Amino acid sequence: MTTSEAQEYDPFAAFDDVVAGTSRDPWPALAEKRRNAPVSKGYTMSPDVLPEGFVPSEEYIAYRYDDCSRVLRDAKTFSSTGYDTSIGMVLGHVILGMDDPEHRTNRNLVAHAFREKALARWEPELIGPIIDEQIDRFVADGEADLVRQLTFEFPVRVIARLLGLPEEDFPQFHRRGIELIGLVADIDRGLAASEWLREYFSALCADRRAHPADDLISDLVVAEIDGEQLTDEAICSFLRLLLPAGAETTYRSSGNLLYLLLTHRDQLAAVQADRSLLPQAIEEGLRIEPPLLTITRTTTSDVEVGGVQLGPGEQITTHIGSANHDETRWDDADSFDIFRPSQPHIAFAHGPHMCLGMHLARLETRVLLNRVFDRLPDLALDRSSDPYIRGDVFRAPTALPVTFSAA
Repeated sequence: MTTSEAQEYDPFAAFDDVVAGTSRDPWPALAEKRRNAPVSKGYTMSPDVLPEGFVPSEEYIAYRYDDCSRVLRDAKTFSSTGYDTSIGMVLGHVILGMDDPEHRTNRNLVAHAFREKALARWEPELIGPIIDEQIDRFVADGEADLVRQLTFEFPVRVIARLLGLPEEDFPQFHRRGIELIGLVADIDRGLAASEWLREYFSALCADRRAHPADDLISDLVVAEIDGEQLTDEAICSFLRLLLPAGAETTYRSSGNLLYLLLTHRDQLAAVQADRSLLPQAIEEGLRIEPPLLTITRTTTSDVEVGGVQLGPGEQITTHIGSANHDETRWDDADSFDIFRPSQPHIAFAHGPHMCLGMHLARLETRVLLNRVFDRLPDLALDRSSDPYIRGDVFRAPTALPVTFSAA
């Protein structure tokens, strides 16, 4: 490796260190917040890690399940439009930052593609083969890092193939997408990535108008709102959102669940022996280690939350990670237990902005675990390492070294 290559900016590491955060165990501090300051001012991202020029402001943060659920369900009092002036700098105007009726209209354009029934054909045609391709590369080795060699890449490949992107563009597409959402790690790179993706997707839109294909971009270029076709800018904004929304979170949630099972051998053995337990294992993994911990809203009027009075125009962040550990809702909430009584969590949010891709995320994780269990017998963590889940805003293990019986 040359000196220049060694010094090359790594957007993935920068995103984990600055945006995602580095806390290994935030749960005790969050439990204290739920007890003593359930709605209070604070920072979701530590000012200490932000680059020069970024000055975060304190915001209200809600830590209890009931308060978080209420804020996310009440889209009239708690608006999503604040995202237009934050991540909207690089994504553009997207459904993430829209309120109804605009949000509902735009969401409906693509919602059909992500319905549970519509996803059924993706397992044998798309998701399963992609995962098998990844496993084929290391199955004979008897060891692997399941993050770098599997969970990190496969959701990006699923999204890229849904969009109909050329295979050779996948690495660049992934890199630019992480630079995009890593805006606070390097604002110039974030803005440059946004422009690169806009130009890239604009060219693809022009191509699909001339040569329609069986992919999501072809569907979007003919979609209409109130009789008007979507502009290239609107399509590009949605596509720039799709990578972080669809790939970043799934890579994290699947890695989290693998780590949790590998560190709870009795539950791993139960799931391997009875695959019908997979759905409840997936939900418990999402509950105790959600891939994204915070969602922010802006108040539109005077409102009281958790005993605290807020005026209009205030930012309030729902800490869904804390909400999913609320001891008033789950017994022994900090323990991973796939056999606990079923109780809805909030990892996919609530209300009108509930995650559009939640069915895809669940499907991808189920297929991934089935393939891993089928093809990697005697799977175990490599005990010479110390993998762990980390993060304050996004959470995942950055490495997951394992051993298994080689094929």
